[in-house]
Amino acid sequence: MANDFKGRGNLGTAPTLKHVDVDGERRAVAQLRVYFDRSVPDGNGGFADRGGFWLDVNLWGPKAEAAAKVLAKGARVAVTGTLVNHEWADKDSGEPRARLEVQADHVDLDLSRVESIRLRKKESADEAEAD
Repeated sequence: MANDFKGRGNLGTAPTLKHVDVDGERRAVAQLRVYFDRSVPDGNGGFADRGGFWLDVNLWGPKAEAAAKVLAKGARVAVTGTLVNHEWADKDSGEPRARLEVQADHVDLDLSRVESIRLRKKESADEAEAD
């Protein structure tokens, strides 16, 4: 199962950078653990949490190395990529297991909330000066 994925969330841990052999070539992969929230505007200038979910995110190549240098635990990120479902049988019990992860095309710092907060503060300051 593979589907396009776009989401915004927060890193639960700092990225882990590894180098692995892929088709005889050494490649960098950054492994991220991201909490994707389902926050919505609350009408009071903030956000209401509607719950969320954790996903593992893998980012490859030079982007992986850059992400490992720049991103830290708690960073707000925007992720685009492919949602992949891995299925296997448990070694001990034989029970079926599954795990979703994102094979990322892009992981960027998400500054959208920062910008909206900055604009709200400016508007409040402008209103206070007008009074």
